[in-house]
Amino acid sequence: MNALTFPILRLLADGKFHSGEDIAQQLKVSRATVWNAIQEAEKLGVEIFSVRGRGYKLSQAVTLLDEQAVLNAIGEHRAWFKLEVHDHLESTNSYMMKNLSGGQAHASCVAANLQTNGRGRRGRSWQAGLGASLTFSLLWRFQCGASALSGLSLAVGVALIRALHSLGIAQAQLKWPNDVLIVANNQAPGKLAGILIELQGDMEGPSAAVIGVGINLNLPTKIKQHIDQPATDIASVAGRQINPNELLGTLLKHLAEVLSSFEQQGFTSLRDEWIKHHAYHQQPVKMLHPDGRETFGTVTNVADDGILLISTPLGEQRFSSGEISLRAAE
Repeated sequence: MNALTFPILRLLADGKFHSGEDIAQQLKVSRATVWNAIQEAEKLGVEIFSVRGRGYKLSQAVTLLDEQAVLNAIGEHRAWFKLEVHDHLESTNSYMMKNLSGGQAHASCVAANLQTNGRGRRGRSWQAGLGASLTFSLLWRFQCGASALSGLSLAVGVALIRALHSLGIAQAQLKWPNDVLIVANNQAPGKLAGILIELQGDMEGPSAAVIGVGINLNLPTKIKQHIDQPATDIASVAGRQINPNELLGTLLKHLAEVLSSFEQQGFTSLRDEWIKHHAYHQQPVKMLHPDGRETFGTVTNVADDGILLISTPLGEQRFSSGEISLRAAE
């Protein structure tokens, strides 16, 4: 990436027009160099308006991540985390997974102002953009094996709900196994956040979980058009501006608390709280299988290991996350 692209984006973050001449003077480069860096930003999907006689501006003001501001928002748990804030990464999860063999420290967190090739569950892409989404990955090392981590994505969901509710987003609810929805009266639930967990290690020995989280902050129409399900964002539901540094710090604080509980007691201690916030508890649903089959029934419960229990015409059936997807019954 052009080394001047993000310094220029920082100047444009206020959402106001800045002339090419002023930008060039501040960065001590030529106007042609500024133009080349802006072309690079547009290739990365950043929308920049150019108006003759006025200069360049972003479509809206954005607040970029700042490492110290995030640590301040974490509060007393800040010493637990090793935080990296990157201007641009293709995928925070991919970056973290590549560096696991290098001995990344427990509770390392990587966040990106711009993620251009994010991944979701079942091979989907995660649509993001500058100021549109908060994307980060947290490494959490467990002494137990991967076989003991059933229900981890649900535990992470509890942490996200606690954080969002503490910031006044009371409409946030969970969808098994790894989504956060906004459920408003007389409207279809909209996806606010998603969780992607990748594990490394032996089934019985020490293991590491890379916990990827993406939260929609302020989605422009262009990005919404590429999302294959109803989606919403913080800007639409919060009722106030939420600084992404405050949001990330609050999320990490609650993740530390929930993951510590999960380490000691598994998902069992969090199960009732998760059920309380499940958008489809006791609701009719359909389960989509990888081969195209559909199973219809009513959600009755979730087991201590995160297995979803569905009452169907053939009796109670158990579903693990895997490649199964949950949808509201039509």
